[in-house]
Amino acid sequence: MDQPQGFDFKMGRPPQLSNRVIRWSIIGVIFLVFVFSSFFTISPEEVGVVLRFGRYTREASPGLNFKWPFGIETVYKVPVQRQLKQEFGFRTLRAGVRTQYSTNRYLDESLMLTGDLNAAQVEWIVQYRIKNPYKFLFKVRNATQTFRDINEAVMREIVGDRTVNEVITVGRQNLADAVSVKLQALCDQYETGIKVEQVVLQDVNPPDEVKPSFNEVNEAEQEKEKLINQALSEYNKVVPRAKGEAQRKIEEAHGYALERVNEARGDSARFVSIFNEYRKAKEVTRRRIYLETMKDILNKVGRKLITDEKASGILPLFNLENGGLNNAK
Repeated sequence: MDQPQGFDFKMGRPPQLSNRVIRWSIIGVIFLVFVFSSFFTISPEEVGVVLRFGRYTREASPGLNFKWPFGIETVYKVPVQRQLKQEFGFRTLRAGVRTQYSTNRYLDESLMLTGDLNAAQVEWIVQYRIKNPYKFLFKVRNATQTFRDINEAVMREIVGDRTVNEVITVGRQNLADAVSVKLQALCDQYETGIKVEQVVLQDVNPPDEVKPSFNEVNEAEQEKEKLINQALSEYNKVVPRAKGEAQRKIEEAHGYALERVNEARGDSARFVSIFNEYRKAKEVTRRRIYLETMKDILNKVGRKLITDEKASGILPLFNLENGGLNNAK
């Protein structure tokens, strides 16, 4: 076996290696390169997209996988199981118990015009997953930036169809749902391979330059609502009472009318029955009616003294001390 020569101190040269040692060294390096460039690991939340000479061939599942070395096959790892997010109008510098945000306002993303020609500063987050790695990598150039551009376009379209009050207060959830549906439709149309999971509106406020005027408008709207509510309260007090009073009068009128009708019917029935009896015995009925009538009348006129018109000396019959003269006729 050839041995390397010792160090030549006179010539200042290192020992010379034999061709066999050099050959095995090269083979070892090539083997190591082959090993390290042929095997790769895919994490559980990822999938590997394998290209052979730049052309898509297959997908590698999580775990240890093999590919052709020396650049014949290349692998792109795509996190298909991880929930990703994009922030608009703000940036998170460090997440934690006390999250730190960038001081930049990012007005080019967040400043928008509402349907009633008011300005609003909209900040939102989009949470999404990559559902198709092949489309995400090869159907659209720079899919992430395209996705951000789609987000801004859709948000501006939806905000432009609503009033500033809807955007800032009551219509936030409806707006987020509309953006999510429209965004998913465009992602499918452009074949980005992205699945939109949630759109979350963060802060939606008027720009700082117009906040004082906006606050004054809100105060005026609140005062208007307060006065309207007070008027409705008074209305609810007076109008139902008046309606109840009117209904009571109507019911009383109906009762009075029913009473009069029933009395008339009773009188009519009584007259008919008396008339029928009168037809059976006219003289007896006539005398009975006369006596009953006189009884009712005399009970109402008080004390009476009836004398013969030819009689004389009747003064002793009057009780002048008790006012009998006034009652005598």
